[in-house]
Amino acid sequence: MPSRSDSWVINAGLIVVAITALRIVLLAYSQADAFVDEAQYWLWGQTLDFGYYSKPPIAAWVIRLTTDLAGSDTAFWIRLPGPVFHGATALILGVWAARLFDGPAGWWVAVSYATLPIVGLGSIVMSTDTIMAPFFAAALLFHSRLLETRSGRDAALAGLMIGLAFMSKYAAVYFFMGAGLAAIFVPAYRISIRNLAVLLAVFAVVISPNIYWNLANDLATIEHTLDNVDWVRDASPEQRLHFGALLEFFGSQFAVMGPILFAALLWMVTRKKDSLVAGLLWLSLPVVVLVCVQALLSRAYGNWAFAAYLAGTVAVVPWLLANARRFLVASLVFNTVLALALPVATVFAQSLTFGRPAPVLIRALGRDEMSRQILDLATNNGAQAVVAVNRDVLADLFLTGQDSGITVYALAARGRAKNYYQQKFPYMPDVATSPLFVTRAATVACDGAAIVPLQTLDTSGGAYQRWTYRAYRLPPGCLPQITY
Repeated sequence: MPSRSDSWVINAGLIVVAITALRIVLLAYSQADAFVDEAQYWLWGQTLDFGYYSKPPIAAWVIRLTTDLAGSDTAFWIRLPGPVFHGATALILGVWAARLFDGPAGWWVAVSYATLPIVGLGSIVMSTDTIMAPFFAAALLFHSRLLETRSGRDAALAGLMIGLAFMSKYAAVYFFMGAGLAAIFVPAYRISIRNLAVLLAVFAVVISPNIYWNLANDLATIEHTLDNVDWVRDASPEQRLHFGALLEFFGSQFAVMGPILFAALLWMVTRKKDSLVAGLLWLSLPVVVLVCVQALLSRAYGNWAFAAYLAGTVAVVPWLLANARRFLVASLVFNTVLALALPVATVFAQSLTFGRPAPVLIRALGRDEMSRQILDLATNNGAQAVVAVNRDVLADLFLTGQDSGITVYALAARGRAKNYYQQKFPYMPDVATSPLFVTRAATVACDGAAIVPLQTLDTSGGAYQRWTYRAYRLPPGCLPQITY
């Protein structure tokens, strides 16, 4: 084993804790409303289950635990686990890097991860990537220990951690792709059949509640995944390739990891490397390649390859430390400035325009105001229920209107439910209910007769500014027909 000093732990820990504390303070002053996914995870947590429409359960459980302990459901408490989980991930990766290389490498990896742009974003907007991160990092650490110790205990711990990562986000399966490819091409990354069986058995036990939930709920998350990976449903030979989407996704990875680190990670592929570094690259870059293929065939969001940058950071930072230290320092400075700018921007979200007519972060504003406007309109007109079509509107209505006494429904889907709200809260008309109906539809009719809108909602200055929303009072027993 390389020599290492434990002093790096204290030094890195102090810096990571300071970064995390600063993020929490700035989070408390953020003007950004809860985003649609954050509001949805909060709603999931109100009914504890082993799975939900599109994701496994741990993110919802964490939010429920945090908000219950705080006694508050504000955006701050929903987001608080973000910086804490990323801070923990930074230290886990630092420990792993110190085991593989030395103490200075551990310090640089911990601090570099804590300042990655995607980590900065994940510390101000709650995501399942954030919840997955420390479990995935711990799985990589125990897998690395397993390669040294050949211990069934480390195999079990690796299986436990990757199981918890999977219960946070299904992208955790990338661990098996990376570990499998590393084992094929780098003999030092192979484990015994016995230890592999132990790892897989523990993993299977941990994820079994979510597998059972999916089987009991018509494989809801699999159906949603197939919707996202829509080239699977439309695998026709004449399907068009999306080179623009590929370039957009690939270019976004320079922003996700930081331009210097991502460029260096790619450059490492062309350089001579030992088995240790080669294995780390197999644990990382195949994820990027796989998501690039997804982007080419359909589309991919920038964060979909996030799992690559856990092992990727441990691969590239020590390499830069040994071969191009000035670039590593430049990367840390650049990423730190960007990571600090993100939460500061949310503190001034309402006034930050850079000369534009609307705030730069307009998508983070006006969501709760829209919900209050709808709820007030329903209350003032004697409606005890609100029916909406748009997922964003529904998400915030449930969060903002939780104590309003107004029941919120989604307009029922034609066929399979396309979101959680249609799945769990579909509107079923009855003769005793005359709800408020909110939609962007140009016309609304009931039994062929057009309904006059009660009011056009004020969407200026916020996330819905580009659209016109109207509120209608539906007659009792009406299932509205809408035309866009």
